[in-house]
Amino acid sequence: MTERLTSLSDLAPTAKLPGYNRNGLKPGILHLGPGAFFRAHFAPFTDAAIAAAGGDWGIEVASLRTADVADHLNEQNGLYTMLVRDTSGTTANVIGPILRAHVATRNPGDLLARFEDPAIKIVSLTVTEKAYGFDSATGGLDLKHPDIAADLANRHAPRGVIGYIVEGLARRRAKGIAPFTPLSCDNLPSNGAVLKRLVLEFAACIDPELREWIEKNVPFPSTMVDRITPASTDATYRDAERLTGRQDLVAIETEPFTQWVIEDHFANGRPEWEKAGALMVEEVSAYEKMKLRMLNGAHSLLAYLGYIGGYEFIRDVMDDVGLAALARRHMNAAAATLDPVPGIDLEVYADELIARFANKAIAHRTYQIAMDGTQKLPQRLLEPAAEALANGSKAETYAIAVAAWMRYALGVNRDGERYELRDPRAGEIAALLADVPCNGGAVSKALFGLAGLFPAALTGNIGWTEDVANKLEILIQDNKLPLF
Repeated sequence: MTERLTSLSDLAPTAKLPGYNRNGLKPGILHLGPGAFFRAHFAPFTDAAIAAAGGDWGIEVASLRTADVADHLNEQNGLYTMLVRDTSGTTANVIGPILRAHVATRNPGDLLARFEDPAIKIVSLTVTEKAYGFDSATGGLDLKHPDIAADLANRHAPRGVIGYIVEGLARRRAKGIAPFTPLSCDNLPSNGAVLKRLVLEFAACIDPELREWIEKNVPFPSTMVDRITPASTDATYRDAERLTGRQDLVAIETEPFTQWVIEDHFANGRPEWEKAGALMVEEVSAYEKMKLRMLNGAHSLLAYLGYIGGYEFIRDVMDDVGLAALARRHMNAAAATLDPVPGIDLEVYADELIARFANKAIAHRTYQIAMDGTQKLPQRLLEPAAEALANGSKAETYAIAVAAWMRYALGVNRDGERYELRDPRAGEIAALLADVPCNGGAVSKALFGLAGLFPAALTGNIGWTEDVANKLEILIQDNKLPLF
């Protein structure tokens, strides 16, 4: 059996190694959520920044739930392989800044101690939207969220991300230690502002003075992150082993394109990410809105249409000339809702997106992109659709996208086989659709009633909702089989 990747010694010459000496590198960042996207984006940017400018910006990672990734990272001394794939071939980059991995459920006290260590200057997170514990209807703290409720009841032994951040800041305040900067890298609009609101509301519930201290002393920079990162497969692990000469159980693969826009507001220093290609700005919202509406909105459109059409990967959907043209048309519609974005030509950006989606070397599953739709739809599709209608557009591509999501929400493929929605509101969706006739009008009416999801500007627009219903009926009839 091939040896595991545990050091940088004697690796295959095809492996690109970190451009710095890992010996003596000290931690400066604690990252929550060491999933594939973190390993394809945040860690490589930090790896490159250390290589370019030095500094004690090693990363300790923590998994708040499952242990597999953390355990494998510890077994490999924090090293892992990032494969970059395009049609010209695959390169293998060994990424080096991870120093240690924690599993919160095993030793929460040990993890909390890292939050209060003065050496930790940034607590970053990629935990997906559902881990934040916000109320989708209000945008504020969801007091019924299991983690929020548990952490308010037992604040000194948190289990959720908001609870950990607040308890960590509280301990630093009590000891007179400068605060860390919480840095959200999740695909949420105004992610820093969202995180700040939740942290402040949580802190207000337990200690109003703590809330005031956080508001006065702790910045919450927003970020925009972009890199398509498919789930790892057996081919990922085989190629990582072939190109490094070592077995790697946390190898990931990604595309050549990568982008990171960061609001440059930090309490206690940061890596020189700009030397790794990050764009440090005063305000990130224009870039973020561009990405959410043009890239993510089109991605969701293709994922729902592709999955119900029998396409496994986005690259396969792009082989359908009609669907590829629809994606470009939707990007144009999304661009029409945007203000100018500094330094970005939106036509060129759209062309780049089409090329990225069509990259034959990237196997990004439509089913993966389709998950958690109720948390993705508002910022990707519903808000820009409402703006488009207000500006006199028919918002047709948005109607197609919403109809596609509704067809997907039926949970039955064109062969009559059921699939799991993988959505936090799947139970509510099923309840709304129970005993509803399977036609576009009835199904759309039921799903438009999903509490807090669709804005009144959409549900109150009779022409647009009828358009959605008509398009949904076409998608339902296309199956040629009864759905129930």
